[in-house]
Amino acid sequence: MDGSTSPMLRSLLSPQGLEALETLARAPALFAFDFDGTLAPIRPRPDDVHVSATIASRLDKLARMRPVAIVTGRRIDDVRERLGFTPAWIIGNHGAEDEGDPEAAARARHALDALRERLREREDGLAGAGVLVEDKGQSLALHFRTAPDRDAASAMIEDALAGFTHALHVFGGKLVWNAVAADAPDKAVAVQRLIARAGVQAAFFAGDDVNDEPVFAAAQHQWVTVRIGCERRASAARFCIAGPHEMAGVLDRILALVG
Repeated sequence: MDGSTSPMLRSLLSPQGLEALETLARAPALFAFDFDGTLAPIRPRPDDVHVSATIASRLDKLARMRPVAIVTGRRIDDVRERLGFTPAWIIGNHGAEDEGDPEAAARARHALDALRERLREREDGLAGAGVLVEDKGQSLALHFRTAPDRDAASAMIEDALAGFTHALHVFGGKLVWNAVAADAPDKAVAVQRLIARAGVQAAFFAGDDVNDEPVFAAAQHQWVTVRIGCERRASAARFCIAGPHEMAGVLDRILALVG
């Protein structure tokens, strides 16, 4: 990497980014990562996504030296089998699924029951438009990546979600619409809670999508936040890398600093 990027975001491997990493490495810190699009490339089928052996081995080394967490939109049980290493914590469903708070997770699941019923009523139409409805317990994801007409599929999803935005938090992503309970913790809350559990003051967090932006926006000055994707787009992250293919090099840098 040459450190060049758009004016909006500076590369993590620029001199400024490496200096921030070095400062973070000198103090106890949490290292937290999104999954899809961050540790592994996004695939047309979510079931095809796994962390590569190259990334997994580096994360395993890091987890032996620093607290490491995965904060993902997937279910905890789903992502756990795709990592190839064991982090200290996994937070699922965009922050709504936390094994440390099972009562809140149960409330978040129940909040989606009415929407589940509407989606069952429209199941045939959504499927015919190429929409994949993924029930992850504490969140619902409506994927339209493989739809033959993405605009029509997205419009059908928005119609199905109409009337629920007062009770639920509905947000888009990369060719997906998501719904969670309106009062469910987001990823920013999840990372802040993990920092407290780890007994540290700072964090590294990397993510690629809209639901990662609350973490970037809530970050303290000593955090290192990294957006995956340096294309010209507004983001509250401090730094960026071009894509998941650069994560191995980033982890090598981190390991060299904390080792």
